[in-house]
Amino acid sequence: MKVEIANITQIFYELECMHLKSEVRISAKELSNILADDYVEFGSSGRVWKRKDYNNNHVLSPDVFEISHFHIDVLSPDCVLTTYHLMNHTAEKKTLRSSIWRKREEKWRLFFHQGTVTNGDQ
Repeated sequence: MKVEIANITQIFYELECMHLKSEVRISAKELSNILADDYVEFGSSGRVWKRKDYNNNHVLSPDVFEISHFHIDVLSPDCVLTTYHLMNHTAEKKTLRSSIWRKREEKWRLFFHQGTVTNGDQ
């Protein structure tokens, strides 16, 4: 049975929202439930982050975010690309975001993430 694209979009929208929630961002344990073991991020700051960086008690800022222009591309049955605009209301910063989610052991994990600062006119 084929899952409708609207349902898939909702699933990945919720996954992206989950990793932006304050209570997840401030908890290395919660982040470890989302991030793949080989996770890599190219941050909007220009810094490269890996999964192990979050195991060393580094946590993210509990900022308030808003996602818009959310889109998914199914790359394979176990790999999905998400792209969206992200407004950080706390820092008043707009970024373009992309994530690659991979399904491993029946669970979707965030494998790659990138943030690029923008002036918001895109």
